[in-house]
Amino acid sequence: MSKKRIIISFILGFLLILFFGSQSLTNQIKNTEILWDTYGIPHIYAKDTKSAFYTFGWAQMHSHGNLLLRLYGQARGKAAAYWGEDYLQSDRWIWTMGVPSRASAWYKAQNPDFRSYLDAFADGINTYAKQHPDLIDDDVEVVLPVTGEDILAHLQRVLNFTFVVNPESVTGITKQEPPGSNGWAIAPKRSASNKSMLLVNPHLPWSDLFLWYEAQVTAPGMNASGATLVGIPVLTIAFNDNLGWTHTVNTHDGWDAYKLKLAGDGYLFDGKVRSFETQTVNLQVKQKDGTLKTQPLVVKSSVHGPIVGEKQGKPIALRVVGLDRPGTLKQWWNMVRSQNLGEFQTALKALQLPMFTVMYADRQGHIMHLFNGHVPVRQQGDFAYWQGIIPGDTSQTLWTKIHPYKDLPKVVDPLSGWLQNANDPPWTTTFPTAIKADDYPSYMAPHTMDFRAQRSAKMLDEDEKISFEEMVKYKHSTRMELADRILDDLIPAARKYGNKLAQKAADVLEKWDKQANADSQGAVLFAAWANELDFDTAFSQPWSEKLPRTTPDGLANPQDAVKLLEKVALKLEKDAGKLDVPWGDLFRFRQGKLDLPGNGGDGYLGIFRVVNFAPAKDGRFQAVAGDSYTAAIEFSQPVKAMAIMSYGNASQPGSLHQTDQLELLGKKQLRPVWRSRKDVEAHLETRQVF
Repeated sequence: MSKKRIIISFILGFLLILFFGSQSLTNQIKNTEILWDTYGIPHIYAKDTKSAFYTFGWAQMHSHGNLLLRLYGQARGKAAAYWGEDYLQSDRWIWTMGVPSRASAWYKAQNPDFRSYLDAFADGINTYAKQHPDLIDDDVEVVLPVTGEDILAHLQRVLNFTFVVNPESVTGITKQEPPGSNGWAIAPKRSASNKSMLLVNPHLPWSDLFLWYEAQVTAPGMNASGATLVGIPVLTIAFNDNLGWTHTVNTHDGWDAYKLKLAGDGYLFDGKVRSFETQTVNLQVKQKDGTLKTQPLVVKSSVHGPIVGEKQGKPIALRVVGLDRPGTLKQWWNMVRSQNLGEFQTALKALQLPMFTVMYADRQGHIMHLFNGHVPVRQQGDFAYWQGIIPGDTSQTLWTKIHPYKDLPKVVDPLSGWLQNANDPPWTTTFPTAIKADDYPSYMAPHTMDFRAQRSAKMLDEDEKISFEEMVKYKHSTRMELADRILDDLIPAARKYGNKLAQKAADVLEKWDKQANADSQGAVLFAAWANELDFDTAFSQPWSEKLPRTTPDGLANPQDAVKLLEKVALKLEKDAGKLDVPWGDLFRFRQGKLDLPGNGGDGYLGIFRVVNFAPAKDGRFQAVAGDSYTAAIEFSQPVKAMAIMSYGNASQPGSLHQTDQLELLGKKQLRPVWRSRKDVEAHLETRQVF
């Protein structure tokens, strides 16, 4: 055969491979559907895993395209180049933390199959953008095309560098409290139906990288419903026909700030001078005229990690867990495909997820609480010690290992038949105590139980047979545990020590129902008083491990408490015109053209139904965080589930699903979760066939 014919044959063969490979992929996608229900929730039916990932990427772009691309642009560390100086701090954080290079390393570390799934998710994003360029804002199109590495960069930014540690905490070198959550698991012995139940209830901000996205994904070996954060390619809180789980933000310490001692051009470590590792990154910043200006960023690192600031003239280095664990997405994928407790625990044992409590229930009647996370093996100190700035001149404080799965606090099937977590330590997950703090290192978790957790435990403990409907009702409880605890002291004190206004305030508080419902009169006054209270010094009986559910209690200084009540009552009467203004008159659910009376409030008040409000321009307050994706699940046959996405399941301009669940939120209602194809088709908005 001539050289020319050999070349022609090779080219033809290559083209055939490309053609049939392309046809094969096309056939896969052609056998995939999205059934969009009337709440804008995608129900994905895929013939294989790669198609499921592709379609999930496509669906997320349809619902949140502008947000998704902006988040990926920030995760690349190129946001300032795309959108200007407002994003410069974000880029500095990303490059100081080494996200881009680590994302590349993590991508290469995936096994070939899972790497192909990430590529498929990215392909779905890119294909949607090509098919619908008119639906994507012009200023975010610069991020395209998206790659598998972008997904992993975004994952790092969300998990390791927002939840585990965030730039605000590092700026002040203080460990701020992260967003909250509630979770319940109820065993058959405490269920009215004799079926296990699960309550899913994260409390995140209603914007940016914290937005949830609800979906159902059906593919070979799985039929899962749940939610994930926008831009994450797998469900992260989910349930199938046999089991489910939720996450709560646990009392986990996964980062430390080390103060270094400078010596010459380096720093002291174990009596020797070590040199800093230095890297210069040229950040590009888009100017108002469209040109790019270069700003160099010098990243210095010690053996502990990157230098993030200074304290008293000495550099502070940051050490963060999980940076050597690239398998978080695969672990979540294995969790959602598990069919029993054994398979689920096998997935958990991979220990790739850097933090979050796991609250679990299944059809077989098992419930579980796992204090999950990468907990450093420390040589000294208790939990409080590691909240401060740590001496960085000795290897005695430098942790290099994390505790294995077997070391983590956990309980399966407790005697009580119920488990709760409201961001309290694992020691208070149920009563009688099932996880004993003395069995674990003192740095594992703190010893505390706040009012919301106490309210959570009280509702579970006081009802020996909880129905599905009761669980939904309890989930929406706005009763303030703090009011139950302290009004019996505050009202008599106001009558004894207070002026005329304090007497009037006492009358309002005495008539109040101790709840934060839209029509509750007295909640505004009490919350204003509590907001000014110093919880560290206010109580005559501080919180006690021996009385974890009934302390703190009593007023340490009743006269001061009454003076504070007079102060807030005077301001409220001036601002609102009366002391008994209904809660919903001032606290609002607002989105688009909707403006509804709100309910719920801050968790520190002991409210289980957490909604966080921020001041609005008209002098009122509007919801900005709190109850976001909520689901109640009973593992009956078939699974019974109801849910809500408080802010709707889409953020794209013009979508009908930006506000369509807000009225349910105001009414304290959940909607059905449709899981069978028959039910989905009965509530079908549109069908997308690939």
